[in-house]
Amino acid sequence: MILALALALLVGGSLGLLGGGGSILTVPIFVYVLDIEPKAAIAMSLGVVGVVSLAGAVSHWRDGRVDVRIAVVFGAVAMVGTYLGARLSVLMSGTAQLVLFAVVMLVAAVFMFRDRSHDDGATDPAVRGAAARWTLIVLEGLAVGVLTGLVGVGGGFLIVPALVLLADLPMKLAVGTSLLVIAMKSVSGFVGYLGTPGIDLLFMATFSAAAVVGIVIGARFVRIVPQRALRKSFSGLLVVMGALILIQNLS
Repeated sequence: MILALALALLVGGSLGLLGGGGSILTVPIFVYVLDIEPKAAIAMSLGVVGVVSLAGAVSHWRDGRVDVRIAVVFGAVAMVGTYLGARLSVLMSGTAQLVLFAVVMLVAAVFMFRDRSHDDGATDPAVRGAAARWTLIVLEGLAVGVLTGLVGVGGGFLIVPALVLLADLPMKLAVGTSLLVIAMKSVSGFVGYLGTPGIDLLFMATFSAAAVVGIVIGARFVRIVPQRALRKSFSGLLVVMGALILIQNLS
């Protein structure tokens, strides 16, 4: 339990510092460190990341860094996709889900490694609303939702670029909005997994509480930790972890 709580702080810290990455860490921690069966691990990771992301979203909302309108549209569609993905997961073996998860980790590493510091500028709300491509936002939300349901990733590494490029949100606003979307669809995905053997609600609650502490700590350090170096270091970790999971499950 001590090890689990320490790792929960790590999960929360990654969300607080990066606005994503929590579920990318949670599933491997549950499967390979805590020896939880893959399907139960994916289900519980959705519940944990949902709670932690909501805590982070509330903090960003208080600072005015959440576009609620975009989050509601994107999140509502993503919730439908996540529930469908969770139900479709019964057609896949745990090994197949881990292989897909490893591929997603490698894709995430590419997104994390890219430098988006030029997206930190502000955009006028009126222009942002006129420029939002709602059809693409809906399709992106549905696709990310299905992926979340299948492999348990929150999808922040996909949501943030989508909000920046499709909804024309500045980077800081996209991060806060992404956390609210992640919370919405993670809860939907967890509901889709209800009834899966091995789900431990008490453990989930304890892990989530520690991760919330981690996200608070991470948010406090976000101003002093170089984000570019942090993103690139984290992307390197994802490459190593993704490659190991892929090799192990394909062999």
